[in-house]
Amino acid sequence: MPNQVLIAYYSRSGNTRRLAQAIHKVVGGTLFEIEPATPYPSSYNATVERARREIQSGYRPPLKRGLASVEPYSVVFVGSPNWWGTIAPPVASFLSEYDFSGKVVAPFFTHGGGGVQNMLADLKKLCPNSRVLEPLAVRGSMAGAAEKPVVDWLRRIGLGELADNLQE
Repeated sequence: MPNQVLIAYYSRSGNTRRLAQAIHKVVGGTLFEIEPATPYPSSYNATVERARREIQSGYRPPLKRGLASVEPYSVVFVGSPNWWGTIAPPVASFLSEYDFSGKVVAPFFTHGGGGVQNMLADLKKLCPNSRVLEPLAVRGSMAGAAEKPVVDWLRRIGLGELADNLQE
């Protein structure tokens, strides 16, 4: 399998970013942070309220920047925090902007105790012609110490060669 790897993620608090960095340390590839054009408020409660409204209405916020193409990538890791039981709206925007047909999509999620809930099902709807693998779900507070769980997950989902070839 070609090792053209993209790791795209959205992180408000830094937990999903830390998990994305742990995956990047193991597999290499291109690290891309998904950022909404209008940042979420610094207040947690204001962010929760805005996210609730966006998710309920199906709103997909415009992004600050994009990628030229996802064509070069055969494996796309997609990371999101659990917001109201689903992926964060900026991740939904990102997945809506590109065609992931024929790609292997490996989701990774952070949460505060809610686990995956509807995240995987909702991601699959946005990547209908992709091979979506079992997600890695990590409690946000554990995201900074996730290298071993990442390697174990890669082996479990059939991408162990990425860890074996690139991990020193």
